[in-house]
Amino acid sequence: FCLLGLLVGFWFAPVLRGQDDREASLKRVEFSAREIGRIVRHSPVPSLQKDHTNRVSDDPRAALMGQYLFFDPRLSGNGKISCHTCHQPALGFGDGLPVAEGIGAGTRNAPTLLNVAHQRWLFWDGRSDSLWSQALFPIEDGVEMGGNRLSIAHLLFTDLELRTAYESIFGSLPRLSDKTRFPPAGRPVRDDPTHPHHRAWDGMTTPDQILVNRIFSNVGKVIAAYEKKLVTGDSLFDRFVAGLKSGKVEPSHDLGLSASRGVKLFMGKANCRSCHVGPLFTDGEFHDLLLPLPSGAVYPEPGRFEGVANLLQDPFNALGIYSDDREGNAAKRIEFMGQDPERYGEFKTPSLRNVARTAPYMHRGQFTTLAEVVAYYSTLEGARPSGHHQETVLVPLDLSKEEQADLVAFLETLTGADPPPELLVRPSSPLLLSND
Repeated sequence: FCLLGLLVGFWFAPVLRGQDDREASLKRVEFSAREIGRIVRHSPVPSLQKDHTNRVSDDPRAALMGQYLFFDPRLSGNGKISCHTCHQPALGFGDGLPVAEGIGAGTRNAPTLLNVAHQRWLFWDGRSDSLWSQALFPIEDGVEMGGNRLSIAHLLFTDLELRTAYESIFGSLPRLSDKTRFPPAGRPVRDDPTHPHHRAWDGMTTPDQILVNRIFSNVGKVIAAYEKKLVTGDSLFDRFVAGLKSGKVEPSHDLGLSASRGVKLFMGKANCRSCHVGPLFTDGEFHDLLLPLPSGAVYPEPGRFEGVANLLQDPFNALGIYSDDREGNAAKRIEFMGQDPERYGEFKTPSLRNVARTAPYMHRGQFTTLAEVVAYYSTLEGARPSGHHQETVLVPLDLSKEEQADLVAFLETLTGADPPPELLVRPSSPLLLSND
């Protein structure tokens, strides 16, 4: 608080470049003590917490094996799709498409994986409560990767390097060569009991199903161990905040005049911080933004309402037998959770960090640019009528064109440095060698 008092009269003088900026350089953006108090709460990004439901989340052997599998198309049904297909490092670990495309066309925008391990709910509707359980859904989804847990178990058993890597982390695999006990392909298909995969799965004994589920959950856990390392470095905004805290703002901390005005808007008039709060610029919760309905739709998508139902039915949630901490905080979060009709139509608030790299935006990629997103919040043009309830903070912001541009300029300062380059490619082996 003493620091904030010293900064009450702080004047931020951006270092502008170019001959046309001489007049603008004479201007100043002043931040009050209250504004500074709000700004500094958004940086730095805290250290990652341990995921107690995944005992190998910090194991370097697991992270390397997970990185290898992340780029491995053999996990898919057609041998052509991998996790990397929809989460490409060059595109901010997204795919640049409105909705993801794997074996077929999806219905949701592929979120970035940068800093994903900070999230407590995964997917737009929050149907997973851990990074490792999230990794399992797209592998078996028919329009994403179209794989199945039995074929993946056989892959680990027959590929010598994968088998060695797996057994060094989790212990011996069962003898999967007995195709009577362990068919070549199979998985539970809840909505189609006549599917060949389901019939093969249904013909197995319960103990053998548990064995395969354990292997499958471990695949998710090593992929999660890799994804936990996808952390970005400091952004220009973080350097700016460090300067505010120290009282020594250097040219390298300069946001620029437009972005500086954008900070004031974000923390004040535009009230973006009501949902995009804290160092990750998200409340981690779910909201209905009244986005226009898809063509031909009569009712809004169920969003969080359906996500809760799927989460509670998921055998790989924090309460399930494949969790490594069934009584911890993650399990307690869902122990008494139930469906609430008020959550119908709500989708997760994404982090705004690195948002300039992850277009298009919203859960169906409705907006191509950040300028379009800000314009929607400014006018709510095209918003569908509210139903049973409406977000009380969702009102037109009535921002001028200049103010909209300032907000976009600020959002562009939230881009951090990429993870180390060795994490952005498939390693030559899933095995951690002694000199690695």
